[in-house]
Amino acid sequence: MSLTSTHGSDTNSRRRRPAEYTQDPSWEHDPQAGYSHEQLHDQGQQHNSADTCTPATHHSISPALCTTKCLSANTCSSQNACEDSWEEIKSKRTIRAENEVEANKLVNNYRFGFRKWKSHVTERPFEDRSEVVKELYSELNVIKPYSGPGQLITCGNIVYVFLFGWWVSLAYFLVSMLMFLTITGAPYGKLCWKLSCYFLWPFGKSVHEIGNTLRRCCEQAPDCECNIDGEEDNSPVLLPSPTEVLVPQMPGRPLRPPFWHRFSTYVWLLLGYPPLVVIHSLACFFSWILIFTIPVSKMNARTLAVILLLPPEDVSVSSCSQRKHQGYETRALLCCYHSTNWYYYKYTVDGINVFAVNLLPLVIVAIVIGYIDRENQYATSDVKFAIAIGSIIPLSYYIGMGIASISAQSNFAVGAVVNATFGSITELTFYITALLRSHQGANPCLQEVVKAALTGTLLGCILFIPGICMIIGGLRHSEQRFNSRSTGVSSALLFISVGGVFAPTLFSKAYGNLVCDACTNSTGGNSSGPFVCHNCHYDLNNGTLFHSHVEPLVYTVSALLPLAYIIGLIFTLKTHSHIYNIHVGEGPVTSHHGAVVHWSRWRSLVILILATVLTSACADLATEHIQPILNQPNISQYFIGVTVLAMVPEIPEIVNGIQFALQNNISLGLEVGSCIAVQVCMLQIPILVLFNAFYDVGFVLLFSDLHLWASIFSVIVVNYIFMDGKSDYFQGTALVVVYLILLALYYFAPSPAGC
Repeated sequence: MSLTSTHGSDTNSRRRRPAEYTQDPSWEHDPQAGYSHEQLHDQGQQHNSADTCTPATHHSISPALCTTKCLSANTCSSQNACEDSWEEIKSKRTIRAENEVEANKLVNNYRFGFRKWKSHVTERPFEDRSEVVKELYSELNVIKPYSGPGQLITCGNIVYVFLFGWWVSLAYFLVSMLMFLTITGAPYGKLCWKLSCYFLWPFGKSVHEIGNTLRRCCEQAPDCECNIDGEEDNSPVLLPSPTEVLVPQMPGRPLRPPFWHRFSTYVWLLLGYPPLVVIHSLACFFSWILIFTIPVSKMNARTLAVILLLPPEDVSVSSCSQRKHQGYETRALLCCYHSTNWYYYKYTVDGINVFAVNLLPLVIVAIVIGYIDRENQYATSDVKFAIAIGSIIPLSYYIGMGIASISAQSNFAVGAVVNATFGSITELTFYITALLRSHQGANPCLQEVVKAALTGTLLGCILFIPGICMIIGGLRHSEQRFNSRSTGVSSALLFISVGGVFAPTLFSKAYGNLVCDACTNSTGGNSSGPFVCHNCHYDLNNGTLFHSHVEPLVYTVSALLPLAYIIGLIFTLKTHSHIYNIHVGEGPVTSHHGAVVHWSRWRSLVILILATVLTSACADLATEHIQPILNQPNISQYFIGVTVLAMVPEIPEIVNGIQFALQNNISLGLEVGSCIAVQVCMLQIPILVLFNAFYDVGFVLLFSDLHLWASIFSVIVVNYIFMDGKSDYFQGTALVVVYLILLALYYFAPSPAGC
């Protein structure tokens, strides 16, 4: 794989291929989603005659990024030679990125063994974002034109009244009455009354800071109503109102006491402000947790931090539609039109998605109640297990962000080491913790749960992740194409992985002795009649079969699988990098030093280490409180392992794959699952075997028949689906249905013997 420009000296990198071989069409630009930062542009050609060709008509966001050079049919000595040439270049892509760091991150997504990451690792120029995305980061001080109040009556705004508006308004009304009772706080009582009406229905209204000229006019005519809506508005729409111009006080008039020299200010800060701090803090918290109501959180936070700390005579509440102040007379502080925005699912804080930010306190809750409430006085084991498992989701996201940040800012060698070291740390932490607790508590059921989780991860990554990506991507893009040759490499590695992992199991079934715990004669006393046996299994402890044959085979396989992984790295990244052939197109790409990176290398490393430690703690709590879950009589322990324990840590990867599929980049959506499945077989399982060799926890690489045949069947099905290099929602549905059928098998399967 090479990180080169499209204007390189290699002319083959500019050749176009026939339209029928086009794969991975350019990512469609969604102006509402703001996905203009990265596109993939295939290069193709179609022959109109034997000697001439014209470029294939192809929709592209930035056609200048793709170069065209037609190949004449005469340049090929034979049809087979032409087909070979087209086969070599049919996966060629051009990537556009804002800076070198982002370009390196995008290229890493196509590298074998590197974690696929969708989110940005650098700050995007705000002026280049779409209007929808800019709206997400608005400070709610922007005056906008709208046709009428009917546009403000939406479902979200009505829901706001029932969820937040009535009790915030009631709190202001009560505080207003309190301020009027103090006499000196009457100005704040008037302000609270106005804000009480405002927060009951804030949409279409604005809060302004009044300038000196208008306030002086009101002071000179106290008996007249100060109409602040009579002048024409000269300030531009869609922009915050300009800052006021201070006008000096009239000579001879007494100066108003400064804000912090008034007795009423301290009455307000002692009696009126504290209860509103509690009210607004609660409103901020609940609206932020709901994510789609973040505008409500911003509105409450801005009121608490700015508006309530201003002199009451400087605050004016009016209707946005009737705002006719002169341009330099007031400054808009707050103006909200809608309480909800469905695009807040992509809102980020320091590069971290808002969902991961909101789930991070769950980690603290899990650790506090898990290690302090040992007697389960405040929470049951079921609750602790659910919180501990849920806390792994944000930690997996932070680990993925840290890996992507370090890899994007480093060379290939460092990136490969970081991905191999931390790429499977979440799963390995849980598996090793469960095995240690199984060994310490003499509970063999946890070993079976670990094997079920390993198999569940394989099934989910082979069937569910590609299937759901095909469904969602197919519903939006009808038919999607992917690089069948690169997918073929992943498929071959999957065959090798599954074959190697289950080789000891097949060997034990071929040479082991079948032993049954209980056999009864179905005909009564006739010893020659048929027998019914229960809990039959292959006995490997008797004799020398296990220690002389099976155990050496396990160690041999565990050594060969990482070797195959390394060979796959060399094949896809060095000797046959043209399979992926990723190029960075020309454009306004800034240098590495010009990019504003969310997380530096050292910060990413510290976060990786902290996230790993916290993951270990949460995994320890999950395994400590999993036994009540396993003891459920109606649910098989196999089912718990292949679903909850296997797929919950992979939720960030599922989200990444879906985002790739939505952008018409189904190749990366499919590679997300294949990459995890290969790492499970070629890295995670050998590491578990190596750990067991140094610290014997009783882990034996022998799986049940259900794990064996479910995994082999899944690999066969997914390879059949990937043969034609095309995907649609029907093929994705087929994979998901097969996955659900296998889950049904696990759900109705009896728990392992002795559990």
